[in-house]
Amino acid sequence: MTESSDRNPRTTTRRSILRYGAALSAAAGAGAAGVNLPALAAPGTAPNTTPGAGRPLTSDPFTLGVASGEPDATSVVLWTRLAPRPLAEDGFGGMPRRDVKVHWELATDERFRTVVRRGHTMTGPDAGFAVHVETAPGLQPGWEYFYRFRVGRYISPIGRTRTAPALGTLGPALTMSFASCSQYEHGYFTAYRYLAADEPDLVLHLGDYLYEYPANTYVSPDGNVRDHVGPEMESLAEYRQRHAQYRTDADLQAAHAVAPWLVVWDDHEVDNNWAGDVYEKPWRPQPNFIQRRANAFRAYYENMPLRARNRPGGSAMRLYRAVSWGSLATFHMLDTRQYRDDQACGDGWKVCEDAKDPARTITGDDQEAWLLDNFRSSTSRWDILGQQVFFARRNSATGKNSMDAWDGYRGSQERISEGWVEAGVRNPVVLTGDVHTHWANELKANYADPDSDVIGTELVTTSIASGGNGSDSDPADNPTLERNPHIKFYNRQRGYVRTRISRDAMDVDFRVLDKVTEPGGTASTRASFRIHDRRPGLDPLAH
Repeated sequence: MTESSDRNPRTTTRRSILRYGAALSAAAGAGAAGVNLPALAAPGTAPNTTPGAGRPLTSDPFTLGVASGEPDATSVVLWTRLAPRPLAEDGFGGMPRRDVKVHWELATDERFRTVVRRGHTMTGPDAGFAVHVETAPGLQPGWEYFYRFRVGRYISPIGRTRTAPALGTLGPALTMSFASCSQYEHGYFTAYRYLAADEPDLVLHLGDYLYEYPANTYVSPDGNVRDHVGPEMESLAEYRQRHAQYRTDADLQAAHAVAPWLVVWDDHEVDNNWAGDVYEKPWRPQPNFIQRRANAFRAYYENMPLRARNRPGGSAMRLYRAVSWGSLATFHMLDTRQYRDDQACGDGWKVCEDAKDPARTITGDDQEAWLLDNFRSSTSRWDILGQQVFFARRNSATGKNSMDAWDGYRGSQERISEGWVEAGVRNPVVLTGDVHTHWANELKANYADPDSDVIGTELVTTSIASGGNGSDSDPADNPTLERNPHIKFYNRQRGYVRTRISRDAMDVDFRVLDKVTEPGGTASTRASFRIHDRRPGLDPLAH
């Protein structure tokens, strides 16, 4: 196994990508005023020459930005969605009800002097005017690329993406950031802007990308600072409209444009606390919940840079998958909603014997078997689980546990932990969202015995905005940490987690914002840790 360096030195900083992309987008919008726009098709190819295309568009359709995702060593997914009026109630974003030809380009430099791929694809009403381009295999491993789209005279902002290193090579250190829980009403997405400014190579989003509620139904302790449009999402049009509203946020667009993403959902992409075929309780009955779930899945696929193999079939969507970053890391992206048994004992925090039933599952049998097989066949330096809900044991003062976490599914919790130990996984790390607070946990062979072996590490990210500003906290004074000595850090502010993964260690920064209820919050690092190769657990670092 070899360790290589970047084969194509970066041609620009990613901060300049964001500036240039914004400027190009503005120029595209001014195209009618005589701005000279770069060609995105071979000379002599007229824009919008699709049979029956009708009139050219008269306003910029790229209001939702661009994104990329699912990188492997030779290909990547490029994404955009056309929406000149993104908040249109019909969910079509102001697009005419006809198919549209979209041109795209991929280059090794941000000014597109060296274009390595170009082509066109069609989108239309059936796809919600979303565009998914899976580049054909043949890109260089571990390579930085830039991409853009064009419809007629309108050109999208520029995005930056990257292929993974080739299998069998460790590649350079990977900068990976992960985030969760961005309730639009509760605050500004300033954390996404700081995440973008960190210049990551890869971003993971672990769920609650958007929230389903109508305006002022879910109110932050600090009050809501923005309003959702539309009713509670149930129809396809409503899910499409809400996704579009979130995508209009400039800070979210910046985070998508700077690096490829890997995404998984949690509950709010569909319905709060849904579990398999069971809708949220004790709210009103939902006789059409399965159709609602199908609508949510379809809109989620349309709005995320996922591969065609992830396309939903009605109310089913295969979202769990493994993505390799050379031989440095494998990201096992899990779905802990679609296949789980309903939460035990009526949900919430409970002392619940049913939670200990080994037959209960949070992953479903097929996904669990797939994950355990991955552990047994792994040759990666780091095996990283990207998933949604709290994995470590977390006991309250009265002995209660969260039924919406792995504690509510003790059989799954134990089988997965024991599975990576039995397989000899070199460095197991669990990444988690959901709880709107930062945590750093050492995973134990036996949580009842504080002296038992540490068998893995869990990093939990706080929310981007959900819950409002939150507050700083002194971990030394936290009773949860006293009751759970395997939990090493806790903080209630908003933010994200930044990591640097190398052959010898994973360095972790818990990033926090001083405020999200006003624009212009300031980010800082609240705590830092190192996870050493072959030594699970957390070493505090100065920051």
